[in-house]
Amino acid sequence: MAFASRNLDKPDEMRKFTNGELGVVTLAGTIVGRVVFQPGWRWSNDIKPIAGTESCEASHTGYIISGRMHVTMDDGTEGDLGPGDAFVISPGHDAWIVGDEACVALDWSAAAGFAKPAE
Repeated sequence: MAFASRNLDKPDEMRKFTNGELGVVTLAGTIVGRVVFQPGWRWSNDIKPIAGTESCEASHTGYIISGRMHVTMDDGTEGDLGPGDAFVISPGHDAWIVGDEACVALDWSAAAGFAKPAE
């Protein structure tokens, strides 16, 4: 296939969770997700009960469109992400929204399994 396009406003699947939602599209064998985390969202409060793991075990590659997020790795490394930031986050972390603005991000490495019960 030489060209593929999908609109994230019409996702194949929408996953809603406490303080957020994730829409995913599949194109050319790749899954892309747009996630909206509302103020107050925190992985350890809102996704941990779904994932069933002590910390997020997903590997994320993505881009922040708007809002701010703080990430703390299990090894103590931490940092903030904001608009325009491309990121890679390895498994073993917690994250939460900073401030009173929703954080909107694209993720193309973890969207397939994010906010789904562990199998």
